[in-house]
Amino acid sequence: GWCPLSPTGGQTTQLLVEPPRRPAVLWDRVTLTCQGSGTTGATTWYKDGQRWCQEGCDSFTVTERGTYMCDRPGSGLSPALRVLNDWLVLQVLTGALLEGDTVTLSCWG
Repeated sequence: GWCPLSPTGGQTTQLLVEPPRRPAVLWDRVTLTCQGSGTTGATTWYKDGQRWCQEGCDSFTVTERGTYMCDRPGSGLSPALRVLNDWLVLQVLTGALLEGDTVTLSCWG
């Protein structure tokens, strides 16, 4: 994964996804890691807008579909990541994509 810098130069909180495919799907055995500046171990996770885990949860394997975000003191709230449980999904490898880039789409089921 990668962590872009904010315009002010400070590191922002990011959700790293393994395997690095979007959209994330439950049957892909998705592992989420919260990365950003701030105190390790002080990560707070949110699932579907509700506080979900607050201590010792810097990384975990997802067992339920939903929308996940994490918060690290000093770098703030991450962008939301939706984990699906659909039967058939069109996925792309994650990363920075620019207009004109060639991408490979995969259909999984």
